[in-house]
Amino acid sequence: MEAAPQTEQQLREQALASLKKKRDFRGHVFIYVAVNAVLVAIWAATGSGFFWPIFPILGWGVGVAANAWDVYGRKPISEDEIRRETERLRG
Repeated sequence: MEAAPQTEQQLREQALASLKKKRDFRGHVFIYVAVNAVLVAIWAATGSGFFWPIFPILGWGVGVAANAWDVYGRKPISEDEIRRETERLRG
């Protein structure tokens, strides 16, 4: 992530990037639900034995959870964090 925006243009760009990430996440969740619903339907239509769709549901679910954290949980890098890291790198 970038530092806190300094100008209206930077604020607009950050807002646009955030909205795009949210839109992309909603698409990711829709595809996740649709594909896994089809897998569960295939499982049900083939005899409902061992629930094998759990593997793609959980595996892909980890990716969806990481995507959700990136979109909704990650904080932008602050100016204070940048200053501290710069000082650390200088030694």
